[in-house]
Amino acid sequence: MLPDLVALRRDLHRHPEPGFAVPRTQAAVIAALEGLPLEITTGPEGFGSVVAVLRGAHDGPSVLLRADMDALPVDEETGLAYASTSGAMHACGHDLHVAGLVGAARLLCGRRTEMAGSVVFMFQPGEEAGGGAPQMIDAGVLEAAGIPVSAAYGIHVLPGVLGVFSTRPGPLMGGANLLRSRIVGRGGHGSRPHQALDPVPVLAEAILAIQAHVTRRFSVFDPVVVSVTKLRASDAVNVIPDDAEFAATVRTLSPQSVERLRVELPDLVSRIAEAHGCRAETTFDVVYPVTVNDGDRATDAAATLGEQFGADRVELLEQPIMASEDFSFVLNRVPGAFVFLGATPPGIDPAEAEMNHSPRAVFDDSVLADQAAALAGLALSHVGR
Repeated sequence: MLPDLVALRRDLHRHPEPGFAVPRTQAAVIAALEGLPLEITTGPEGFGSVVAVLRGAHDGPSVLLRADMDALPVDEETGLAYASTSGAMHACGHDLHVAGLVGAARLLCGRRTEMAGSVVFMFQPGEEAGGGAPQMIDAGVLEAAGIPVSAAYGIHVLPGVLGVFSTRPGPLMGGANLLRSRIVGRGGHGSRPHQALDPVPVLAEAILAIQAHVTRRFSVFDPVVVSVTKLRASDAVNVIPDDAEFAATVRTLSPQSVERLRVELPDLVSRIAEAHGCRAETTFDVVYPVTVNDGDRATDAAATLGEQFGADRVELLEQPIMASEDFSFVLNRVPGAFVFLGATPPGIDPAEAEMNHSPRAVFDDSVLADQAAALAGLALSHVGR
């Protein structure tokens, strides 16, 4: 089955679609599932989801397997023969996720007579844009088999030793929050700052104060990561602007930190602005919650994968990573586990490999057979006989 999965992955990679409207990707998934004993439904126009339900020959529980479908607005620089030239790129490996889940569907359809229960295959758009998973949850994906799913799993490729699976019980990935602030002063000539209220130094002071705040007010054992990634001030070098803006991503591992940050960071920026005679308009929005693996499901998943592939192919991570995932919304509702799969090509040191979201990120699609088998194995651990 591997050659077919590789061909599907490379076709998706060559034709990436960002966001929620992914009609070509949706059509490719439906075509790849054609002829299988699946009940398939699709999302409304502009939302390219696919939900497929496989019903076993015997009654039993329902389990969900998920793959994200969307790409990133990144100009690809990999030089691959099947590289995208559209200005979008599967820089996060979602093309592998889709192909791997198609492979799992084919494997499980071949074991249908041995199954006691149902499998829901969740092909989700809008992971990078945020909100794809909640929309599918609201549309009923967790009850697509007629009963609520009792377990949920997903696999995500990362730079790492090729073919090695990793996960951990409890928090696996950070929550993502968005801090935005507009410092309002009074513009003027760059040569006469005393006749203006310059918001730029205030913005700079606020950014430094935020960095100090999270390192001095929050425990290193409940980490907070703040990265200011967007700045805007004057469009002319000799003009003091009326206002200046910054935006930051804020990563967390606990709801307690989020509740403090949503109050403390806007208050900090406002007080600094007031001290300089300016005004701050600041918002703090929760984008993704923390991705938390159920303890039993994660432990069982590691054991299942160890039985399939050998204990040397599975590792338990000591610490979470601070990147975020909207599969967190599923795991907030259903006990399950998210698993990483190392996919660094041979000849590249995993420690030096380009990270997900890089325009030079490359993943070895030889992992697709094992990815498909792993997803199928996780499902069968609940519905197999």
